[in-house]
Amino acid sequence: MSDFDDAVDELNALGERSVPGTSLPPTPSPKLEHWLIEVSRLGATDLLLVAGAPPSARIDGGMVPLGGEAPLDGDDIVQAVLGALPPHAVRAFQNGAAVDARLRTDLGRFRVNLHRERGRAAAAVRVLPAQPPRLGALNLPPGVEALSRIPRGLVLVGGATGMGKTTTLAAFVDEINRRDRKHIVTIEDPIEYEHRHQASIVEHVEIGIDAPDFPIALRAAVRQAPDVIVVGEMRDPETMQIALAAAETGHVVYSSVHTTDAASSVGRIADAFPAERQATVRQDLAMALAAIYVQTLLPRKGGGLVPAGELLLMSYGARQHVRKNALQHLHQEITLTRKAGSFTLEDSLNRLVRDGLIDRADAVTRAVHPDEIL
Repeated sequence: MSDFDDAVDELNALGERSVPGTSLPPTPSPKLEHWLIEVSRLGATDLLLVAGAPPSARIDGGMVPLGGEAPLDGDDIVQAVLGALPPHAVRAFQNGAAVDARLRTDLGRFRVNLHRERGRAAAAVRVLPAQPPRLGALNLPPGVEALSRIPRGLVLVGGATGMGKTTTLAAFVDEINRRDRKHIVTIEDPIEYEHRHQASIVEHVEIGIDAPDFPIALRAAVRQAPDVIVVGEMRDPETMQIALAAAETGHVVYSSVHTTDAASSVGRIADAFPAERQATVRQDLAMALAAIYVQTLLPRKGGGLVPAGELLLMSYGARQHVRKNALQHLHQEITLTRKAGSFTLEDSLNRLVRDGLIDRADAVTRAVHPDEIL
């Protein structure tokens, strides 16, 4: 490796600050820029590039091919996207990894995911809003806003991919930032929403730029006197263990998990550990968990999407079920703690049907317990 490469690597490790003559910011190719212009014009949320299909945009939850575009092959996608990635992501992709990175252009900010499928390159580009979302503008189920006032403990936001978990987490941060004098540290891969300092001080840590991985970033964050820690996603047991410890020692920790309900959110974390450690992890979870909110998005009548969800505010009974691994009883625990603010997915869906925001057929299809849809 040359002295030039060593210098570039050092700059990348310090945050990829652009220094004349050493490191240029990532730049989209003319083809990618053309596609992003179309995505912006259409008001789409995502651009999808898959070999054998034309570039497509996600509009109101559905994929629509961009007009006049021919089907792509893997080389087309690599040539279009690779220049938009920072050097550390290029190296990771060339070594076989799927990579995520931020891209900033005159059109706005984007999250670029470059990966492989069937041995060929593919990419998904998400449009990132210029401003963090306001909590009151997301039309979340009543009661969810209370999660921005949790004083300590672990708050999990669950849901499938594309169901708005990151947006909801960003709205919690925005609400705290506007309201409270806190020190907030967010750890993401990559950073999706940028928060300006308001009542709070907000630090953004990006994996691959500011820290090599989530465990190192989270361990460092705990030492930085934070009040609030946001972990974009808990992907590995080490990150989960540090997050649990932070939540048990007085911090409030927000994180997302790819799950479908409160029970699977607990199970997802416990099952990530070896069998001999799972009982201890469940004990830690029972102590650390403050709330679990699992979100889904449904087609809104007249166009667009509207969120529904399930909220479990941890009670003595719920903690006992977590300790004993009796997760099948958590749904019943939600119904028993409605007065405290918990609600089931079916409660949320029924409210949307009553308010005329969604079709009953969509509610029945999405419900975990369809017989509870009125």
